Formats: sequence, structure tokens, C-alpha cells
Amino acid sequence: MSAHASEQISHPSRAELELGAVLHALSDPLRLKIVAELASCESSTCGSIKLPVTKSTCTHHFKVLREAGVIYQRQRGTSRLNSLRRDDLEARFPGLLDTVLHAAHPRRKLQPA
Repeated sequence: MSAHASEQISHPSRAELELGAVLHALSDPLRLKIVAELASCESSTCGSIKLPVTKSTCTHHFKVLREAGVIYQRQRGTSRLNSLRRDDLEARFPGLLDTVLHAAHPRRKLQPA
């Protein structure tokens, strides 16, 4: 399903972020890979993160991350630009994101908060 430029993309507010939803979103290896990729860059389109799944499955994973409040998506032309909601996650759950990313990828360099 493609999004139109006028379509509003909904995101939970910082206060609405729930630990269970965030942990669920981060529990899937493919979603964790997406988050790790976004942690190493400022923003990225869905298609620029290579995942071994169909486009519809990829879209589902990005949706789970967005609805949990882990990523922020905005429309740019026909693509969605994704960025990690590091500040919001750090404010609600201090140290959680870095701890999960470090546990998943202990040798990967993470950008400081």
C-alpha cells in the first residue's frame, strides 16, 4: 500500500510511549536490524535498508516500529523517510535503546545521544 503525499502519518507522543510496545518492536531481529541501521545514520528511506523479506513484510516492520514510537516517518515524494526517535526513547526509558543495541551488536559504534 503506497502512501500519498497528503496522507497523515500518525505517531504516538513521547508521553504515550509504552515500554511493552517498545520492547515488542525491538524483539524482532529484522526490526532490530532496522533500528541499528537508523542508529548509525541520521535518517533513511525504507528501501535503503536491505532486508531479506518482501516489500509488504518490510512495510509491516516499519509500521510496528512507528506505532511503538521507536521511529519517526515522514513522507518525502513517494518514499517515507525514517529516523530513530532517540531523544523521545531516552527521555521515557533512559539507557534502554543503547543497551538493546549494544547487546544485539556489541562491536557496532553507536552515535551518542
